[in-house]
Amino acid sequence: MAKVISTLFVSADGVAEVDPDWHFPYFDENMGRAVTEDYDTSDVLLIGRVTYDSFAGAWPEREAGGGDDASFAKQLGDARKIVASRQPLEFSWRNSELIAGDLVEAVTALKTDAGVQGILIPGSISVVQQLLAAGLVDELRLLVHPVAARKGRKLFDDGDVPYHLTVLATEAFPTGVLRVIYAPAPPPAKVGYDDIKSQVPEGK
Repeated sequence: MAKVISTLFVSADGVAEVDPDWHFPYFDENMGRAVTEDYDTSDVLLIGRVTYDSFAGAWPEREAGGGDDASFAKQLGDARKIVASRQPLEFSWRNSELIAGDLVEAVTALKTDAGVQGILIPGSISVVQQLLAAGLVDELRLLVHPVAARKGRKLFDDGDVPYHLTVLATEAFPTGVLRVIYAPAPPPAKVGYDDIKSQVPEGK
């Protein structure tokens, strides 16, 4: 079964709506390597309308320009891109298609498609939130910047039930960026103060 992996740049206070002013100063070869590893996990990109418009407005031109980022731009262009949008789209970027029907149903089908190796969601906060709620995200790969953005859309929306996570891997970059890879986890056993009071530090 194909994994659904979310990859996001986030601030220390959980903002995933990236502002170039706080993002680019922390981008280095380590982050570039991490991004490459994330994209190499999958052959399908699942993206929302806003992310698609941003990518399609930049990467085809970068591929044609033949600069330092042309090979990555070609990788994005060659990948199958499935776009979640409530409105019809006319695609100018190759290998792009509109998701058919309901998002959750479509992703459930993609996960069981023998022809799909992996599904990567770059950015696309609303898509990630919907799939987290449906229990369809297998990994959250976060690059946490050492800045409190203080404004912008956050990854985790308000809800009645917490998302419990287990840490699969961590890495600290010289820039202060933390790479954290999470997977969903079952809730821990209920514990109250009486259960942990023996661990409280002794007063002096």
